[in-house]
Amino acid sequence: MEIELSKGGRFNLSKEAPNLKKVAIGLSWQINQAGQTYDIDASVFMLGADGKIPDEKYFIFYNNLQSLDGSLRHSGDNRTGEGNGDDETIYVDLAKVNPAIQEIVFVVTIHQEQEKNQNFSQIKNAFIKIYNNENRNSLARYNLREAFSQETALEFGRLYKKDNEWRFQAVGEGYRSGLQSFVDKYVVETKQEEKKVEPKVNIPVVTSYIDITKKADISLLKAKVDIVLKKRGISQDAARVALVLDISGSMNHQYNSGAVQAFLERIVPVASRLDDNKTLDVWFFGSKYKRTKSVTEMNVEGYINKECGEAKRALLVFKMPSLMLELGGGNNESSVIKDVIKKYIQEQPSKLPTLIVFLSDGGVTDEQEMKKSIIEAAKYPIFWQFVGLAGSNYGILERLDTMGGRIVDNADFFHVDDLRKITDEQLYERLLNEFPSWMKQIRAKGILS
Repeated sequence: MEIELSKGGRFNLSKEAPNLKKVAIGLSWQINQAGQTYDIDASVFMLGADGKIPDEKYFIFYNNLQSLDGSLRHSGDNRTGEGNGDDETIYVDLAKVNPAIQEIVFVVTIHQEQEKNQNFSQIKNAFIKIYNNENRNSLARYNLREAFSQETALEFGRLYKKDNEWRFQAVGEGYRSGLQSFVDKYVVETKQEEKKVEPKVNIPVVTSYIDITKKADISLLKAKVDIVLKKRGISQDAARVALVLDISGSMNHQYNSGAVQAFLERIVPVASRLDDNKTLDVWFFGSKYKRTKSVTEMNVEGYINKECGEAKRALLVFKMPSLMLELGGGNNESSVIKDVIKKYIQEQPSKLPTLIVFLSDGGVTDEQEMKKSIIEAAKYPIFWQFVGLAGSNYGILERLDTMGGRIVDNADFFHVDDLRKITDEQLYERLLNEFPSWMKQIRAKGILS
């Protein structure tokens, strides 16, 4: 039974639903004035005992959709507020929340409120609710009844720990400010001169592991690819090879650390060995997608920095590649999948099969559309090798092998927690694990002549 809260009201989640671990926080609103558009954003601050986020990745918003500990995921930016149901949803796995986190604050702000002269007086039927994410039963709800004539930001509600129990409070405090004011309140940027100098620790280097700071030896990697191709019985086969890269907000660390560049350098030898043109086609995707310059052995060095652009600050917290800001922080896998099919089936048809290496840290927001896209793609000679990198919520990607409704199994998935902890040989074994058997199937089905 749903409990309706008033402003300041509290709900003891641990007592009312003691075994519940996976909850969702739904936020919704409507616009008073027909024809007007308001880009309203839900953001989350996961706070420690000092009332500050312990790491910038515990600030979850449209350009960082998943928390550092993997416990919290944002559904993505809804820029219109149209449609039924929640406009934006925050999914929380309480069992995964870092013990250092004592409070989770849910904030709603109006994007570019000053430029557009907008405030919450034009918003109606706004509410926040907490519900069981598994059976969708609503537990508590707070309908915003207060009149905000000038406010442009709202601290809507919070989950917090007290006596080791999770509780929910309807806050409903309005502010005449934007998202930046909450960043100033909850985020502490450590100045360079204030950082403690940690003592150096000599860590033994495992030579068979990948050093992602070291330039890849393409000739050596091609030889390793050759070994795997011979083991799989496809050393004489050719295929078109492409790479699709997740550039959503949660991938920011992987770009800044050099992990994505290191991964790219290890995929180029696969294209050099398999692709008829020795060329790797590349897509980036977030909320939107973009085809970029193809990669060869000649231009692979520094490719990510060149194509993704200079790192810029989002608000005052994150430094993000300009392409990440351009494409948005969401995960729209289905749109990029459709564009890949468009290129290889409509624009550049070929008698060769195509291998797509698809790198993502998970957080698929529309699993039904993703599933539909992969099922639709099964009738084409395109194989999708999904690779999860340092994520925790891969969703449908982990169920690809058991997904029905396809003429052939056209996709595989494996994940890597840390690129430094997988050898080149292991990486190529996994990348080319199901591709050979898929080629036999599509030839038998007449998909590939």
